Amino acid sequence: MTLISMFEDSIQHYGSKPALASKPKGGTYEDISYTALGESVDAFSKGLNALGVEKDDRVAILSENRPEWAITDFGSLKTGAVTVPMFSTLTAAQVGYILNDSGAKVICVSTEKQLEKCLSIRDKIPTLEQIIIFDSIEGETPEGVIEFERVCEPTGEGTDNITSEDDIATIIYTSGTTGNPKGVMLTHANFISNVQVCKSLIDVSETDVLLSFLPLSHVFERLGGHYVPLFSGAKIAYAESTFTVAQNMQEVAPTVMLSVPRLYETMHDRILRAVQEGSSLKQKIFHWGVSVGSSVSAAIQQGKNPSAILRLQQNIADKLVFAKLKAATGGRLRFFVSGGAALPQAIAEFFHAAGILILEGYGLTETSPVISMNYPEKWKFGTVGAPVPGVEVRIAEDGEILTRGPHVMKGYFNNEAATAEVIDGEGWFHTGDIGIIDADGFVKITDRKKNIIVLSNGKNVAPQPIESELVQSPFISQIMLVGNERKNLAALIVPNFDALKAWASDSDTGGGIDTADLSTMLQAREVQQHIQSEIRSRLTDFADFEQVRRFVLLEKEFSQEADEMTPTLKLKRNVIIERYSDKIEQMYPEDS
Repeated sequence: MTLISMFEDSIQHYGSKPALASKPKGGTYEDISYTALGESVDAFSKGLNALGVEKDDRVAILSENRPEWAITDFGSLKTGAVTVPMFSTLTAAQVGYILNDSGAKVICVSTEKQLEKCLSIRDKIPTLEQIIIFDSIEGETPEGVIEFERVCEPTGEGTDNITSEDDIATIIYTSGTTGNPKGVMLTHANFISNVQVCKSLIDVSETDVLLSFLPLSHVFERLGGHYVPLFSGAKIAYAESTFTVAQNMQEVAPTVMLSVPRLYETMHDRILRAVQEGSSLKQKIFHWGVSVGSSVSAAIQQGKNPSAILRLQQNIADKLVFAKLKAATGGRLRFFVSGGAALPQAIAEFFHAAGILILEGYGLTETSPVISMNYPEKWKFGTVGAPVPGVEVRIAEDGEILTRGPHVMKGYFNNEAATAEVIDGEGWFHTGDIGIIDADGFVKITDRKKNIIVLSNGKNVAPQPIESELVQSPFISQIMLVGNERKNLAALIVPNFDALKAWASDSDTGGGIDTADLSTMLQAREVQQHIQSEIRSRLTDFADFEQVRRFVLLEKEFSQEADEMTPTLKLKRNVIIERYSDKIEQMYPEDS
């Protein structure tokens, strides 16, 4: 069994049903049937053959989510080639590194903007023979570049698929918070083991519609938002961009949706801000509705049936408080799936109180990715679920999570030394994450092993739980703790600028502080005291050595563009520490 054989089974089984949907600029969503998708994949595969692509050749993909991405993936796999997906946000230099390291023969790009990146580095990529562009090119086509439509023109019979389940299907380069990315080799069998497990735990069928906006170059979306739905007869609608997700949810009305925690946090913040701007009556109704929903949620989590009175109150709360939130998701959502980073428990509990279940899972690129997951019949907030069937998980003596099974990668491409560092002689993959398995069998992640802060008194601090708690403040947008080999913790904080300005300018709260100059506002004594108060109030359940004693308010957000975050929105802590070293030193005057 291979990804191609499973794909062809779907084509045969689901035929005229919609497989993909995309929205042309200024238009409306248009469907592509399973049959039409299969024909396009077949045509592209033959076109690759005509260009000289053979078994085990690497075909890179540099594109946003769109139908051509799916066609390129399956078309490449059908020739026996290996796909090398890349984030569309990568720089030309980063693209060049991956092309050289993987030895890519062909790269498929989406737009002329992405084409320009490749043309600027093409002379430095000796293995690269052809660039394929999805969009039509205005004017003369550069040498060595061919349009996608031309590749798909009739070219004869093509080569039969000769892949086996142990063949490499893809090389995914880890975004990496430090150093150069490593190419993770995942086989057909790796993906299929995960697909089968996910399908057995979560019922996805031909009645489902998914809105895809997380990058398909990331293994989370590749598996959960690409392979699982297409092997289940579901329909995938591609968001126009990350900026249009809210609008596209309304248009597509998804039943299932995958996202990283940032989307849920943003939705939560917007809801709270709207409530704060409303009348005192609306605020009281909202908080009553959340209280009712939380009571229903608590009963369900304890395995109890909510009382008849509570159900009646819930129905009223749904109409008065939560109807708009559900309508904003399109009105048909069965559940959200969260991955890629830690989901704050308070966020999961808030949405469940509103009648929307967020299922959090856990995995890495190296594990295809699923190691554990919550699913509709078995979930527990604050955890990443129980290990899925067929996957072994154990906790090492130092607290590191180890896993073994058919989901573990074949290794890092052309890097046996790095492979040996993470896969031991018994086949256990060392995840680099610290965690526990609780009494109910659920996995709970504490932090990344390399992120643990060791204070000068020898105390070990896991920053993730503290950061997750503090970003629940409506006045804190992003935060990163520091303090390695220092006496106590400090923090670099990016405020929620809108909320903080509203508070500061209100004479009843901030005392009417002038907010015209951001730097002056952030340094105001009242603002500093307000943020300090937020920190103290939210860390009451943490140990004394886990308290944040000092902080600096930053004037701009951490971003991918500034190389401070990975494409999956993880903080590049080493980069940030170096960039703000002067501010960090100012927080520790006794050490200077």
